[in-house]
Order: sequence, then C-alpha cells, then structure tokens
Amino acid sequence: MRATPADRSDHPLAHRYRTVRSLTDSLAAPLSDADATVQSMDDASPAKWHLAHTTWFFETFVLRDHVPGYTLHDDRFPFLFNSYYEAEGRRHARSRRGMITRPSLDEVRGYRAAVDAALLAALPTLSEAAQELVALGCNHEEQHQELLLTDILHHFSENPLEPAMFAPEPKRPVAVPPPTGWIEHPGGIVQVGHGGQGFAFDCEGPRHDVLLHAHAIADRTVTNGEWAAFIADGGYRDARLWLADGWAWVQANGIDAPLYWERQGEVWTRFGLDGRRAIDPAAPVTHVSFFEADAYATWAGARLPTEFEWEAAAAAHDPAGGNQLDHAHAVEPRPSSGGPAFFGDVWQWTGSAYRPYPGFRTVEGAVGEYNGKFMSGQFVLRGSSCATPRGHARACYRNFFYPHQRWQFTGVRLAKDL
Repeated sequence: MRATPADRSDHPLAHRYRTVRSLTDSLAAPLSDADATVQSMDDASPAKWHLAHTTWFFETFVLRDHVPGYTLHDDRFPFLFNSYYEAEGRRHARSRRGMITRPSLDEVRGYRAAVDAALLAALPTLSEAAQELVALGCNHEEQHQELLLTDILHHFSENPLEPAMFAPEPKRPVAVPPPTGWIEHPGGIVQVGHGGQGFAFDCEGPRHDVLLHAHAIADRTVTNGEWAAFIADGGYRDARLWLADGWAWVQANGIDAPLYWERQGEVWTRFGLDGRRAIDPAAPVTHVSFFEADAYATWAGARLPTEFEWEAAAAAHDPAGGNQLDHAHAVEPRPSSGGPAFFGDVWQWTGSAYRPYPGFRTVEGAVGEYNGKFMSGQFVLRGSSCATPRGHARACYRNFFYPHQRWQFTGVRLAKDL
C-alpha cells in the first residue's frame, strides 16, 4: 500500500518530530488531570500547559503561517498557551496558568494528536523556512521536556505526602570520588560560539574570538558529600562567603541547604521524582542557586568558571555522553563513572552574565523573541543535566537563569586562576 503523507516515515524531520513528541507524551503519562493542572510557583508551569504550549508553537508558527487553508484546532487556545510572544498578542498571565482547569488533560492530548496529524501530513510540502521552524519547535519542545520534569518535581515537593512520579531505581554502591583534578589551560585566543554546522539557538552565535587568561577548571562537579561539608562548616551562616544580594536572599528566605534537602536525624535526605531518599554523597550536588554556587566556590578557595573557559574545556568532549534523559524514568544526578565529564547530571553555573555576543542579531518575526529579550540580569549555565534529552546539548549551548533560581538541576564546577 502506498504511504500517505501522514504516515510517511522516510522523512528525517518526520522521525525527529515523532521521537520528540512521543517522549513528551511518555513523560506526562503517569500524571492525573489534577497533577497536570496545578502550578506550584510563578516560575513553574503546569504539565498540561507545557503539553499544550509546545503544540501551540507548531500550530502557530508552522501550520497557521505556512499551510494554506489551515484552521486552528480551537481559536481560544492561542490566548491560553502563548508564553511570552508579544507579537502574537494578548495572553493569559503566567502566574495564573494553574487556573486553566479546562481544557482537560485528555482534551490537551487530543489537541496534540490533531496538530501532529496535520503537521506530518503537511511536512513533505513545507518550504525550507517552514522546515527550519519545525526543527526549532523540536528543540523548543526538548527544553520543555526538562521544564516539565523539574516543574512536576517542585509541584510534588509542595505536597505534604511527597508523592513519587516514578519508581526508584535500584540503589548503587556508593564509591567516594577521587579528589578534584584540575585541567589546566595556558590562556590565549580561542574561538567560541556556534560555528554554523547543525542546529543552534540564536544566542549561541556568532562564533568569535575571546581571550582566556591562564586558568584551571575542575575535572568534575561538586558532590553532595562536599556540599554537606560546606554546610557543616557554617557555609550558610558566614556572610564573608556571600555576594551582598546572595546574603540578603539567604537571610530573607531562611536558606540553609540545597532545595529539596531535609535533615532527618543525622542524615541529609533529598526529594526527587522517585520520592524522598538519603542523599548519595558521591553524586553531584544539584538544585543550588548561582548565589550558593558562588559562595561555595569562595569557601573552597576557587571561583566559578567563565562560560568561555567552560566551553574551551568541553569542546573535546561528547555532548551526548553522560547521564542525560533517554526515556521516562526517575531522573537524578549519579556518581561519576570516572574521567572528566562535562555533560549530563547537572547544569553548571558559570560566572558569566547572559549577554549577547558581538554581532548578535535577533531573527525576524515573533520567533525572534525566543532568546534575545532575556539578556538582562541572568547568568549562563553550561553542559546539560539528567533531565536534558540526550542529543539536545552541545559545547556552545547557553542555558540561563536568574541568580536566585534553583528548581532546575543546577550544580557547580570550580575553576581557579593560574
């Protein structure tokens, strides 16, 4: 039987699209309608909203704009599921997304199925520009897969029952990691940024020269056990270690440990997607803010790397390696299996402000609002995490958050001057 456009599997972009959309669906599969509707804080969004927003992206920027005669699935949805695109008009307030009890989770899944069918049917006839938007949408949805997991983790942590989303994985033997090793760099001119091959977000370029001073960067990230020593040494009580804004944040919010940590007797525990368990002292510490990362680095007699020091060191490493997201399971940082590791487990704070590279220009149209307008007051993180879909990251990838935020899988790698 001759394949129809809707079920063609020989188009590389069709395979990519199906793979991404299927993983999102499987991540949300364990959730009830109530689970998927609640919003635990302004920074987080309901899982149902993530499912719908990523679908709205494809429907709006591909189907509506590039498929003649396409009719919106529901003309009320653009108001509900637009995120921050001013060019797309009015939208529901971000802080009120948890009030969207209707459409139901099943209706949102129906929306996803309808858009999937329409896009796959149209894909063979789409222009090159439209296909580039499909590729952008796939990368956009991968970002939301990570956000979906971290937002659900925060939401479940607010439930007194601390429910698990996934069954815990078998416990692994705890092996004390070796002392931090240092990768030295003599300094000099290096090239950083996206070089033009393959996909990258606009904020990753243009590629350009930067001057690095002689420095060393740690061959692994900071562990839970090392962070526990920082706590025991009074790290959260010593104002000398903290930036002024960080110390004000600690005092105002009563911060005394990473997010989701809780002391039970003599044992530090953490809450994860598999429920509450004792921390693994050998695993990378996570859910720490830039303020905490900077204070720890000061306590350790080091500093945070610049984003370009990090990129220069990571360029020789496989961005698809390490502990990253492959399927729906209880993601968590894991102890190092040995050797320098720059990707997976935790995003790594750098000391670099999220600002444009020389020659940066936003792209035309509404999608030009994707990254550039957020280049204010945020810091760059590099690498990827255990919740980052494998294949999504690269050495030039720039993640970014405000310095107080820590609900993502954020960790710490040290650097020092030579």
